[in-house]
Amino acid sequence: MIQLQSQVVNREFLLYDLEKKLKPLGYVIGGNWDYDHGYFDYKIDDNGSYIFFRLPFQAVDGELEQKGVRVRLGQPFVLAHKYQRGLDDMVKDPNPLVNQFSEPQDEDASLQKKYVDIASNVVRELEATILY
Repeated sequence: MIQLQSQVVNREFLLYDLEKKLKPLGYVIGGNWDYDHGYFDYKIDDNGSYIFFRLPFQAVDGELEQKGVRVRLGQPFVLAHKYQRGLDDMVKDPNPLVNQFSEPQDEDASLQKKYVDIASNVVRELEATILY
């Protein structure tokens, strides 16, 4: 994981407004959100590793599922999840037909410089989209 500098840090927005602006660019709200915080994820690559630009946010006045909730943006970062090819050899699920996702081989894999450069461009696009 490599943190990236951005002018969006500590800025507050309506979550609804952010979603309207960021989803058309390819962002999704990551599946690991909670009632008070979450992440916008932008997939940069998927070639042996998932490379994501991630923008954290924290609820300021309420919970994320509430209409009109404001969020404060955190420090964006880029990360890589190197995934296993084939079947997961560590399945502990009593019904593996339901859960067919493999555990990552490395949750914080190293990043090539080209991905950090791409993520820096993503930061500039993000800033231009939500600040100006």
